[in-house]
Amino acid sequence: MTEVPSPQLRISDQERESALNALGEHMSAGRIDIDEFGERSARITAAKTRGELGELFTDLPVPHPVFGAGITAAPEPAAAPPPTPMPVPAASGEVAARQPEWSPGQRVVAALVPLVWIAAIALIATGTAGWPVIFAPIALTAVGRALWGKGFEHHDHHHRHDRHRERREEFRAMRDEHRRQRRLDP
Repeated sequence: MTEVPSPQLRISDQERESALNALGEHMSAGRIDIDEFGERSARITAAKTRGELGELFTDLPVPHPVFGAGITAAPEPAAAPPPTPMPVPAASGEVAARQPEWSPGQRVVAALVPLVWIAAIALIATGTAGWPVIFAPIALTAVGRALWGKGFEHHDHHHRHDRHRERREEFRAMRDEHRRQRRLDP
């Protein structure tokens, strides 16, 4: 990454938006997953200085946030990134792991679940339907989860636990830094 100019300067909303746009490019390119995008987005919105934004892009190639007055859009990459190479067969003949695409059925169910929940709640709230209508979104959610969702395998449980621990540690570090800054500022 290029050096961040004046890392102690506070950032503007335009610079923050530029960073969010650049982060979205990295997610769509597959460099970061949705969980990491959420974590970094939260840190971008909480960032106060250019240095804090720059830290979030040290392990990512171009695009990076644009700093300075008159920002109107996310930065254009200096050169088009090289095409993503096809997975190369490993020595055992297996293909390298890749994030699977959603099937059309998954997309339909994912779009319907929140709509069915909203409709059920609205029907119950207006008195148009009785309380048993709540079983429709519950059933649709359960069917979608059973067909395409991850179960509570031992591995997934530990992975989630590790992510929660990392988030707690990150929060504590940010809290301690905030307290330290408050003591230093008159």
